[in-house]
Amino acid sequence: MSVRRHQIQQDETDLDMTPMLDIVFIMLIFFIVTTSFVKESGIEVNPPTAATATSQDNANIFIAINADGDVWIDKREVDIRTVRAIVARLHASTPEAAVVIQADAKSTTENLLAVMDQLRLAGIDDIAIAATPLN
Repeated sequence: MSVRRHQIQQDETDLDMTPMLDIVFIMLIFFIVTTSFVKESGIEVNPPTAATATSQDNANIFIAINADGDVWIDKREVDIRTVRAIVARLHASTPEAAVVIQADAKSTTENLLAVMDQLRLAGIDDIAIAATPLN
C-alpha cells in the first residue's frame, strides 16, 4: 500500500510596500515645499472697528503695535529702526505676501505712521491695517 502524500504548496504573496512609501514621501515633500508660512506678530491687540473691514487672503507677515507703542514681529519685540530690515528679509522669502499692521485701538497714529514709513522704505507697497468689522 503506497501512501501518497500531497504536499500543498502555499503560494505566498508578498505585497511590496516600496512604491507606496515612495509616493507618500514625494507627496510629503510636495506639501512641505508648497506650504506658505505665516509670520505672526506674537501679541494680542484690540484693533479698532471699521464698517469697511474685509479679510486679507494673502497676509503672511504680521506686525503688531500695542497700546504702549511697542512693535512686535515674529513673536518678539523689535525696535522701530529694525522694522525695515526684518520685514525686507521676511518679504524676500515670500514676495507675494502682504504685510498686515495690527495696531491697538489705543496706540498713537505716530507709531502707526512710523511703522508704515519703515515698510515703504523697505519697498513694500501691499500694506493693510487690521480692523474688526462692525456688526
